[in-house]
Amino acid sequence: MLLVRGTAGGTGLTGTLYEPGEEPPSYRGAPDEGAPYVWVCDSFYEVESGGQAQTVGDRELRVAFESPMPRGFETREAALSAAKEHVRTQFVRLGVDADAVEVSVLQPEEA
Repeated sequence: MLLVRGTAGGTGLTGTLYEPGEEPPSYRGAPDEGAPYVWVCDSFYEVESGGQAQTVGDRELRVAFESPMPRGFETREAALSAAKEHVRTQFVRLGVDADAVEVSVLQPEEA
């Protein structure tokens, strides 16, 4: 299992990459059981009302979360590339420049 963490503006987002032999969560929408690598992470976007208050940099905004959508991949490289892009995309949805997002890949004990 690897954790892919993105940080920017004083906040962070961490998703989980399950590797071969590990048991990813199973629920509606989970990828085929045959996928050796499974990426699971929240998705979110800014809303004008409702949602959850979040401070990103010097902005106070409201964020709504979508249900996690697990995605399956055949290779570790493809899974990590997609995971890093997913994390950056979530920050971009909140108005953060993609280049400002620091992405790291950690073992759970490093988190």
